[in-house]
Amino acid sequence: MGIYDKLKNKETKIAVIGLGYVGLPIALEFAKTMSVVGFDINEQRVEMMRNSQDPSEELDASAFEGCDIYFTSNLEDLKGATFFVVAVPTPIDNHNLPDLSPLIGASKTVGQVLKKGDYVVYESTVYPGCTEEDCIPILEEVSGLKFRDDFKVGYSPERINPGDTTHTLTNVVKVVSGCCTESLDQIAKVYEEVVQAGVHRATTIRVAEAAKIIENTQRDLNIALVNELSIIFNKMGINTYDVLDAAGTKWNFLKFSPGLVGGHCIGVDPYYLTYKAKELGYHAQIINAGRFVNDSMGAYTAKQTVKKIIAAGKHISESKVLVMGATFKEDVSDIRNSKVCDVINEFKSFGAKVEVVDPHADSASLEKEYGFGLVTQIANDYDAVLVAVNHEDYLQLDENYFKSITSKNPVIVDLKGIYRGKIKELTYWSL
Repeated sequence: MGIYDKLKNKETKIAVIGLGYVGLPIALEFAKTMSVVGFDINEQRVEMMRNSQDPSEELDASAFEGCDIYFTSNLEDLKGATFFVVAVPTPIDNHNLPDLSPLIGASKTVGQVLKKGDYVVYESTVYPGCTEEDCIPILEEVSGLKFRDDFKVGYSPERINPGDTTHTLTNVVKVVSGCCTESLDQIAKVYEEVVQAGVHRATTIRVAEAAKIIENTQRDLNIALVNELSIIFNKMGINTYDVLDAAGTKWNFLKFSPGLVGGHCIGVDPYYLTYKAKELGYHAQIINAGRFVNDSMGAYTAKQTVKKIIAAGKHISESKVLVMGATFKEDVSDIRNSKVCDVINEFKSFGAKVEVVDPHADSASLEKEYGFGLVTQIANDYDAVLVAVNHEDYLQLDENYFKSITSKNPVIVDLKGIYRGKIKELTYWSL
């Protein structure tokens, strides 16, 4: 009897290591038909999940109903599991280099409870080769077991999109891989149990790792191209969104939009690939160029706003700016790698007073991470208002609203173009 059958019959358990926006949905889906141990090192988060609360605010209480799952931060509780899914973050450091410390820590945790016959599947986004070169040696060293002979390893990259209720775990094809034919078959069967869209069986672990890393790298480059075009069109006095509408009438035009590129995927994953490429002696020119463009958009946006404030006859050091939106994307609470902070820091470097609001972000978390918090009340004397994130709460705002919160001759900056054609009397600018 294979491990899939044992899991299906609840003769053994699945353990999901890391219960963030990726790990928790996976754990709950598995728990609908199998026995699951949900493990996270943050006891406060664990306690929330015990009370059917998602710390990431992606799932409501109903998602926890009818699930055979035990949440814990105790290593001892992992010993009854034989199929381990690792879904911890893989961020970058201040130098844009991969920070594997969460992944290494999770591998050490699994290594302490690993037994003969066990399976370990990694979901964290990494560069090709990381699972075999960095993770497996740790599993062997800590457990004293031998890879392939004593335990099997696979890789199945996550495809969770925060805030997206359409493309979910169950209805998006899952890429799976294993270290051998047997492990690939068993891992595929386990995931097929919860992914209705089916699985794609990658030929090797490295192929699966590479497939994930280029998904976000490709998107990053496409957005970088449009961001660069928006800079060029701004110099020409052309609205980028008007251009995109026109070009988008062609059947094979890829319609990407300009904007800030942050978060823990698109703004991070390409650096994992360029890091590995450099280690192999190749400088990834196109990918790095795209990263440079996207990483500079926050400062660029702020500088363009400052120019317009000055053009309105105001001293920037005496100006007051409202930034609306601080999360990395619309309608989520996640602030990780939010590029809105680049906009705010650039404004502050010019001496402007900046206030920030966001209906989804947590003020204390922003203060801890970026050094600024949220104001609880919007004033009525802003010299510029910059709508950085197109939260649903902001979509219905009109020109009269912006008039009510601004001083004389204000500047309205609309990064995502959601008010295009609606602001007619006030100075308006978008990417």
